[in-house]
Amino acid sequence: MNPSRQGLLFGVAAYTLWGLFPLYFRLLESSSTLEILLHRLVWTLPLCLVITTVSGAARELRTLLWDRRRVVTLAAAAGVLAINSGCYVYAVNSGHVIEASLGYFVNPLVTVALAVLVLRERLRPLQWAAVSLGVLSVAVLTVDYGRPPWIALILAGSFALYGLIKKQVGGDVGALAGLTTESLALGPVAAAGLAVYVSTGHGTFTDDAPWHPVLLAVGGVTVASPLLLFAAAARRIPLTTIGLLQYLTPVLQLLIGVLLFHETMPASRWSGFVLIWIALGLLSADGLRRRSAEKAAAATAPVARGRQVG
Repeated sequence: MNPSRQGLLFGVAAYTLWGLFPLYFRLLESSSTLEILLHRLVWTLPLCLVITTVSGAARELRTLLWDRRRVVTLAAAAGVLAINSGCYVYAVNSGHVIEASLGYFVNPLVTVALAVLVLRERLRPLQWAAVSLGVLSVAVLTVDYGRPPWIALILAGSFALYGLIKKQVGGDVGALAGLTTESLALGPVAAAGLAVYVSTGHGTFTDDAPWHPVLLAVGGVTVASPLLLFAAAARRIPLTTIGLLQYLTPVLQLLIGVLLFHETMPASRWSGFVLIWIALGLLSADGLRRRSAEKAAAATAPVARGRQVG
């Protein structure tokens, strides 16, 4: 199988897993959001250490751990991702899966906004139009909900910030080494927090054995597997393809919220989502057009250099 097809399959698998997570978290609704989050953080660490050892990435991990600046940056990224994960679990088990899907639809627009505010990038006309429509959609949904869509905004903002922080680490840091470093930063803290939580009599790990304990322990797999699949996809297919695949996650979440969990979706709420989808269409069109322009420029560059030499 050629690398492009492999990358596409890895990408589809990653975003499909993220999209199906509401089904997994609903199985754990007898546990609190905090307990689920702590278990996910705790069980991710040993899983990452095992994969690191088996895959031969231990040397890269050791080198990374000596880089204090990168370790601190990855620890900050881990904290932001923990906020995102906790908010998502809360959204699912409090009946707000549709609002969670909105967060991941809005995420690309928030990423563009952060590029302007933090990296001082300049927006192109289609990007300005997309961000403006995104702001309008949030206003429409605020009226519909009777409050700002806080869950969606926290999910979108935290995931966009996570991506921004990871970008500061550098592209030469492998996905597995980076994730393991993040787990080393939060795993011990989560283990201590879980020990306190259980000692106060709130833990549910021993309930409904063996299935409930197994489902809680699988939390580590739900963190690591899609992130590693995503990293494998990103190395094999263009960023524009990744950008289009990312919409698979919120589409699946929306379908689960509407069709399986029967959450309310009035016409006014649909109108807010439609505005977001138009904005994303503009953003995708801009990305594809820029990609085409870059390819054309790359194709004509050798010809231009040949003429100069001649």
